[in-house]
Amino acid sequence: MKLWMAVCLTASICLAVSVCIAQPAFRTDVHLVNIGFSVRDGQGKLVTGLTQDDIEVLEDGVPQKIAFFARSEDVPLTLGLVVDISGSQGSFLKPHERDLGKFLESALTPKDRAFLTCFANHIRLVADYSTPARDLAKALAGYDHVKDATAYPELGPKEIRTAGTAFYDAIYYSSVQMLANTEGGRRALIIFSDGEDNSSAHHMLDAIEAAQTNNVLLFCVRYTEEGKDKRLTARNKYGTSVMARIAKETGGADYDARENGLAENFKEIGEQLRSAYELGYHSSNTALDETFHKISIRAKDASLTIRAKTGYYARGK
Repeated sequence: MKLWMAVCLTASICLAVSVCIAQPAFRTDVHLVNIGFSVRDGQGKLVTGLTQDDIEVLEDGVPQKIAFFARSEDVPLTLGLVVDISGSQGSFLKPHERDLGKFLESALTPKDRAFLTCFANHIRLVADYSTPARDLAKALAGYDHVKDATAYPELGPKEIRTAGTAFYDAIYYSSVQMLANTEGGRRALIIFSDGEDNSSAHHMLDAIEAAQTNNVLLFCVRYTEEGKDKRLTARNKYGTSVMARIAKETGGADYDARENGLAENFKEIGEQLRSAYELGYHSSNTALDETFHKISIRAKDASLTIRAKTGYYARGK
């Protein structure tokens, strides 16, 4: 009997050991959140030389532990230039060409990649990445005079559109189709428009989420058609607020083309894109609950201003 009990005990121990060996304990990592951001001082100048200890990150008000922190300098850019050619922009077609040329001259280098889309109620890919960036302004000028726009490929599905401006769809499909799977560098859309929409299948929050999910910064250059008395209509004001919001939510910036200094604004965009910080953290909230999680990046020096996307949606696979 004692021998039998000893054999059983030995077998049980061996079985337990074999189970432990066969079934190791796995650790499920919380998801990693990556953020690019820029820092400016009170005079609007970019701040370099900050360290991880100078920054704190909160998600939904809860402090997060930074997993990595780095500063990027002179990184290659992957950009989409998105130009509104709808009826309200008819008087701005020449300024669009001129200002697009200025941007290309001041912000892009030979190692950067860019594409050009134009939109009214449909979104057309006018120049793909294979087109040299210096030729994009010429491509826009050529598109302005084309008689049959259907010769250019359309982004997104072939929707039935009865009105004239698909602003949100232009941002959505430029982010999802053209920028989502690109590798290396920093991603951004430079949008020339008045921010008004009446023909999109997507709404403003869809456009913002598409940009946030794919780490695309939105920079908006606003061209608003004024009435005879130079006063903005309610619709104009709506477009102005839209462009300001989508830029802020994604970490970009918005500019009024009517104001002087647009060339300096383009230089500022280039500086922000090339000289920025990046950090990552494992979110303490592991739930993929389809909700929006607000991110706040703060400098311990209160005089500094940080531009970054405002959050992300915790999507399941």
